[in-house]
Amino acid sequence: MNIHEHQAKEILKEFGAPVSNGVVVESINEIREKISKLKSKEYVLKAQIHAGGRGKAGGVKLIKRSEAKTEGAKMFGKVLITHQTGPEGKEVKRIYIQEAYDIEKELYISCLIDRESSKIAFISSTEGGVDIESVAKRTPEKILTTKIDIKKNLDDRDIENVIKIFQLNEDQKKDAKKLVNALYNILMQKD
Repeated sequence: MNIHEHQAKEILKEFGAPVSNGVVVESINEIREKISKLKSKEYVLKAQIHAGGRGKAGGVKLIKRSEAKTEGAKMFGKVLITHQTGPEGKEVKRIYIQEAYDIEKELYISCLIDRESSKIAFISSTEGGVDIESVAKRTPEKILTTKIDIKKNLDDRDIENVIKIFQLNEDQKKDAKKLVNALYNILMQKD
């Protein structure tokens, strides 16, 4: 299934996961009105194409409120070429603008069906914000795979096994629990 980042965030929000605030913009004329709904003074403009590697291709940009319209205009219509688009690239027809946050550390987590074992596999890594395939090749010890039998609900032990690599404090664990449950429930109900 191909969905844009903003669509994925709506699904995550629907299932109770903590999600950053943002708006979808489909034309340059919508930018001022839509960002007025956001509270931050800095934003991240994100090109919405069906391909990874957007940041490296110039499709993710940190901006100030005053730069939103100018930088948005530059991004609309831009053709991004990434390792997943091929040499023809993909044209940016919509942008997701989200509030910028001070980020201390980025983490990676995904949830998928492991067809070989007929279990749900969570992939967790302390190396977020980068190409996970490169991390797997260079430093596989930084990736934890946790396989879970398909069942109605995850228990606390399941979640602890998925997030243990992150070494979170108690408040962070509460948010992580919501996220892991949301990922599992989305996979079970929407895949």
